[in-house]
Amino acid sequence: MKVKMQTFPNLYKGLTDCFLKTYNQVGFKGFYRGTSPALLAYVAQGSVLFMCYGFCQQFVRKVARVDQRAELNDLQTAAAGSLASAFAALALCPTELVKCRLQTMYEMKMSGKIAQSYNTIWSMVKSILMKDGPLGFYRGLPTTLAQEVPGYFFFFGGYEISRSFFASGRPKDELGPVPLMLSGGFAGICLWLIIFPVDCIKSRIQVISMFGQPAGLIRTFISIVRSEGILALYSGLKATLIRAIPSNAALFLAYEYSRKMMMSMVEEY
Repeated sequence: MKVKMQTFPNLYKGLTDCFLKTYNQVGFKGFYRGTSPALLAYVAQGSVLFMCYGFCQQFVRKVARVDQRAELNDLQTAAAGSLASAFAALALCPTELVKCRLQTMYEMKMSGKIAQSYNTIWSMVKSILMKDGPLGFYRGLPTTLAQEVPGYFFFFGGYEISRSFFASGRPKDELGPVPLMLSGGFAGICLWLIIFPVDCIKSRIQVISMFGQPAGLIRTFISIVRSEGILALYSGLKATLIRAIPSNAALFLAYEYSRKMMMSMVEEY
């Protein structure tokens, strides 16, 4: 629903209207269009993000001349997360492109923008390869980087600030599951409130590039504001926050507990 409302805001009056129209148009399965590339996107992004997050923490320690075993402060941790997101964007962009196009296939066909419908992952992948080649999967990469790098600064920064608040001077590693989940949910809110307008532009670029020459970040931004108004950049925000809070709460809970488990295994070994 987020992608539908971002790319075709004039077709939907709000979240409920989008839900009802999607159900009436394509049934319940329509809500799961693009599930496979979405899963692949978030698994690839998450694995690369947190792998590079550890390396970037070490890099920040060297730049800030902090002892390699010392704990980074909240600002330094946010900087490490921001750097890591640049690498994660390389894994996210191709799968996000396929996902966005599959999720808006009905709207594009009904509006007459495309003559042929691509309803499977392979048909979409093949169409991208035939039209644009391998580099076609990186349509919208500059915009993805423009949203991910600053967005994940606030994502990791918000998470660490929230953990510091709940810890109240105690070690953060002693926090239980509830504070961790609340901190993760807060991180998700921080991320999407910052990046959502750019994410909206990215979705437009990735979808529009299927049937025409896409404009860049600035030109797309100006076009949306002139023709639809500034609020069009926030179309679908409610749906995103409904998803972001529980998903990021679960993400950080799983991250912290798996990290502790792996560290204890390494120490025992």
